[in-house]
Amino acid sequence: MIRRTGWGLAVLWPLLAGSAHADAQPTRPAIKANRWQEDWSVLKDPALRTQPLDNLKYIPLSAANPFTYLSLGATLRERFEMNDASGFGVRDVQRDRYLIQRFQVHADLHLDEHWRLFTQLEDVRAYDKTTIGGADQNRVDLRLAFAEYVKTFSAGTFKARAGRQDFAFDLQRFISSRDGPNVRQSFDALWADWETPQWRFIGIASQPVQYQDGRHFDDKSNRDARFHMLRVERLVGGSNELSAYYGVYERRAAHYLDADGDETRQLLDARLGGAAQGFDWDIEAMLQRGSVGSKTIRAWAGGSRTGYTFDTLAWKPRIGMQLDIASGDRKSGDGRVGTFNPLFPNGYYFSLAGYTGYSNLIHVKPSITVKPIAKLSVQTAIGLLWRQTTADAVYTQPNLAIAGTAGQGERWTGAYGQLRTDYAFTSNLSGAVEAVHYAVGQTLRDAGGHDSNYLGMELKFSW
Repeated sequence: MIRRTGWGLAVLWPLLAGSAHADAQPTRPAIKANRWQEDWSVLKDPALRTQPLDNLKYIPLSAANPFTYLSLGATLRERFEMNDASGFGVRDVQRDRYLIQRFQVHADLHLDEHWRLFTQLEDVRAYDKTTIGGADQNRVDLRLAFAEYVKTFSAGTFKARAGRQDFAFDLQRFISSRDGPNVRQSFDALWADWETPQWRFIGIASQPVQYQDGRHFDDKSNRDARFHMLRVERLVGGSNELSAYYGVYERRAAHYLDADGDETRQLLDARLGGAAQGFDWDIEAMLQRGSVGSKTIRAWAGGSRTGYTFDTLAWKPRIGMQLDIASGDRKSGDGRVGTFNPLFPNGYYFSLAGYTGYSNLIHVKPSITVKPIAKLSVQTAIGLLWRQTTADAVYTQPNLAIAGTAGQGERWTGAYGQLRTDYAFTSNLSGAVEAVHYAVGQTLRDAGGHDSNYLGMELKFSW
């Protein structure tokens, strides 16, 4: 089995155990953020059925084939949030306190070693939230429904999926399953990949799901948007991963501060991630070319997360540094659009507060993370932000321009402090608390914004 480093790769990499059951000693699978990546076939061994309701995690359907079974599961996430001012108060949104809830149930039907059907339903609600957007609420709907085929050959493993699915790459800067906000991102897609011990090749053709909340089961493919990709990954220097992809992003009737019309972006992305001798690193860069209406696109972005962990010290402190930069539109009316499109951002790459979008920015974020006990981690960080160009606006998540900032003021945007704690009560129950204080710069103050505070308290139960 290939070992991948970094939590982003763990989200991405589908389980290889389904095609290599005999290669490893059977153990209970870990609960994953993407529930379809779990393989509960190990519970065919009655000795591993040690927890309540294990008879529902592995329901045998064939006495002759132990890999023909049904597995059921559920996830419930409750998060209380308090936000002084979404968008820094420029849009006249005052302090908001509310509860967001995500409840999902799934059924994973394995017909044999090669074929499976996975379905997940969700009920996602926002209680007492002043303004409800598309990523806040989706009551009783179909989130995932796909068929998968896996076949192992002597040279490698072939995998294919068709249907409603999610996918995320690397640290999910630009392509994510959007786990931070309440409603996750799904795609109606065709996926195929070929895997060997050192290489992986992926092809995707997709339409993002358009979420609607008018009635039950009304989500549909967004006919106004498409995303296609060809990706290659290579293990280098042991477990370090080098990857690159070419993608095409299309959207009808796109709107930017200096352009309107149908948008087509060609994407070229490269990334290197790994860890060695206490150091860890993840470096990624993307170029974007194309057009919006009659105007050409010339945009780019880069990001890095690096750190060093003192394994021999108490609490195992990790000193980290995050650097990000994304282009803005440098001149209005010149026939070019320089604003970087973050595509499908994850909603928590900077923080859960949503104050920072991945467009027209320079971002520097030193951090310290400690683990006082095995199940507890505490991170403190300070983020410093500038605009890449003052000709373009300040942006908040996912890609919203703050009115009155384009072409005004100075580069300095502001600074924020972040404190986050994560605690794993059990293998099924986890909790987190995150607090963010953002001190705005003069440009945002002149636009009507002000300092803002965010507090989020979360409990997540997975079975």
